[in-house]
Amino acid sequence: MASFIIEGGHRLQGIIEPQGAKNEALQVICATLLTQEEVIIENIPDILDVNNLIELLAMMGVEVKRLSEGCFSFKAEKINLDYTRSDDFMRKSGALRGSIMIVGPLLARYGKALLPKPGGDKIGRRRLDTHLNGIMKLGAEMVYDEAEQTFSLTAEKLTGQYILLEEASVTGTANLLMAAVLAEGETVIYNAACEPYVEQLSRMLVRMGAKIEGIGSNKLFVQGVPFLKGCQHRMLPDMIEIGSFIGMAAMTASEITIKETSVENLGIIPESFRRLGITVEQRGDDLYIPRQEQYTIESFLDGSILTLADAPWPGLTPDLLSVMLVVATKAKGSVLIHQKMFESRLFFVDKLIDMGAQIILCDPHRAVVIGLDNRFHLRGMTMTSPDIRAGISLLIAAMCADGKSVIHNIDQIDRGYQQIDQRLNALGARIERIN
Repeated sequence: MASFIIEGGHRLQGIIEPQGAKNEALQVICATLLTQEEVIIENIPDILDVNNLIELLAMMGVEVKRLSEGCFSFKAEKINLDYTRSDDFMRKSGALRGSIMIVGPLLARYGKALLPKPGGDKIGRRRLDTHLNGIMKLGAEMVYDEAEQTFSLTAEKLTGQYILLEEASVTGTANLLMAAVLAEGETVIYNAACEPYVEQLSRMLVRMGAKIEGIGSNKLFVQGVPFLKGCQHRMLPDMIEIGSFIGMAAMTASEITIKETSVENLGIIPESFRRLGITVEQRGDDLYIPRQEQYTIESFLDGSILTLADAPWPGLTPDLLSVMLVVATKAKGSVLIHQKMFESRLFFVDKLIDMGAQIILCDPHRAVVIGLDNRFHLRGMTMTSPDIRAGISLLIAAMCADGKSVIHNIDQIDRGYQQIDQRLNALGARIERIN
């Protein structure tokens, strides 16, 4: 198990470019299973979750070529369906949450798929109902093997239907969309997630020959086609990493420029940081974060405490609330962080409290942060990363703290952030990786 040793108190200075979007990568890589022709994807991040998914597809029989840094070619001409029923496939796909999006393409193209209970972050209950119920409405039959804890889905033919999703799940929408593009007739997906990454997947599928209307809205109309062809696709920068860099700059009183951020696809993320008092300047497609010794949290117009809560897009993404919570510990003022989606994601605050932060954990979903301003400093300590987003948040806290900190289980951070120690050290951080 790898760890980080962080020497706090060092400011960052310079330019950093965000990686390709992790959440988009998991979707579009799975979409390559829908065609036997070559699909080229650019700006793929070099992170554990994505690399594990690419390896899994290669084991399934997909011809994978690395054309250049971040650019891969996928050709799923022949899929070894026997491998998808092997113990090795069950183990590897079960450890990767994004592997659930293999189900839609396999059902659409081959009429069968086997799904283990997926892994991923331990951040609370993450139901499969949205995925499975939607796909079954298209005509798939499901059998659950309790002993093996696997879901077996089969379909002689998928047929378009009107589907109202019970939640605007991003991966659920993507999975259903990939199944519907090859289904017979029209599928209407209402209450669909409309994140930029779902838009990107939709546009990629259209370039492959799919017929999709309503892209960017919460109501998608999909007219099934007999087959899809190859295409070339470039992924967006990762909005979560961009938000993490904004938080790092604020906590360490640093001056950085985040290049090529695709500002039009960031939604309310920059404005949410501004509400915490952080100056975020747009310069073309770049974001400039000037050095700030202090920042003050806004209040609502009636004087009540600011609340930051996650919501379906175009609301605030839940993946950034952990970062914003950490950033608030050094601000002047107070804020209520309301994590509605996952009931265990705020449990890492006990580590911040041990570092000296003033946080009241109200319940599994809400925490009140009382900003210390510059009256107190966080102190370094030894801790363990429980998930990707908590891991990067603890790293931000350690970079700001007095003394040295140790973060264990940094494989969790590596799942979502590409060579984060090397990239931050190039800006002036002091982070040592030990194995």
